[in-house]
Amino acid sequence: MPATASPRREELLELAYGYALEHGVADVSLRPLAAAVGSSPRVLLFLFGSKAGLVQALLARARQDELALLERARAVAAAAGTDAERRDLAAVAAELWSWLAADEHRALLKLWVEGYARSLIDSDGPWAGFAATTVEDWLDLLGEVSADAAERTLILAVLRGALLDLLATGELERVSAAVNRQLALMRGAPRSGAGRSKARQPTGQR
Repeated sequence: MPATASPRREELLELAYGYALEHGVADVSLRPLAAAVGSSPRVLLFLFGSKAGLVQALLARARQDELALLERARAVAAAAGTDAERRDLAAVAAELWSWLAADEHRALLKLWVEGYARSLIDSDGPWAGFAATTVEDWLDLLGEVSADAAERTLILAVLRGALLDLLATGELERVSAAVNRQLALMRGAPRSGAGRSKARQPTGQR
C-alpha cells in the first residue's frame, strides 16, 4: 500500500522522529512506537505504507536536519569568501565540528550513525543509499570551498572519525584538540590550532 500524504502523517512523523532519536530505528517495533505517539500500528501502516516506508521517512527526516547543518556551514563559507581557499575550508570544517560536538545533537548523530552503518549492511532495505547520500551531501558542500577532492575527503574523514570517537567516549576535549590540530596543519598555523577558524567547543563543554 502506498504511503498517504496528510497533515496527520506529518504530525505523526515528527512524533515518531522524536521517538527514534531516543530509541533508534534499527529494531523499531510498530506497537510501542504507535503507543508512544498516540496512534496505532494500523494507522502507521496506512500512512507510511509499510514499516520499511516508516523507516525511510524517519531517515529522510534525519537528513533534513543534516542538510540544515550544511546550509549553516555554507553560510560561513560565503561570509569568508574574501579569504584564501584553504582558510575557507578550515572555517567550514570548524563550523561543522562545533555543531557535531554539541551535546544537544548527540541523539540525532547516533541515529545518523545507525542509519549509515545499516545501509552498508542492508543495501536493499529501507536504509539503501543512506551512507552514500550522506557522503555526497558533505563532499558537495566542501566542494564549494575547495576544488581538491583529496582535501575534501580528508576533512570529511577527520570529522567523521572524530564524531565516532566522541560518540563512543564522550571525551570532547581530547577529540576537539585532534580536530584543531588537523585544521591548524591545513592553515599552515602552529600545532596549537590558534587562528580565526579554530574548531570551537560548544559553550559550557570545555
